[in-house]
Amino acid sequence: MLALAAALLFLLALIFQLAGVAVGSVVTVTTLVLAGLLAAALHLAGVGTGWSLKK
Repeated sequence: MLALAAALLFLLALIFQLAGVAVGSVVTVTTLVLAGLLAAALHLAGVGTGWSLKK
């Protein structure tokens, strides 16, 4: 699930970069890329995969 969120954030960053769109001073291309990298890192770390050792 986090991998899909990362892909969506990267897609939005690409579209914003190509279109030259800015959504205020908080949401920038860099912010979207960093959020995508965070989601990808969490996915690779196994967060949100649904697997659990507890039964």
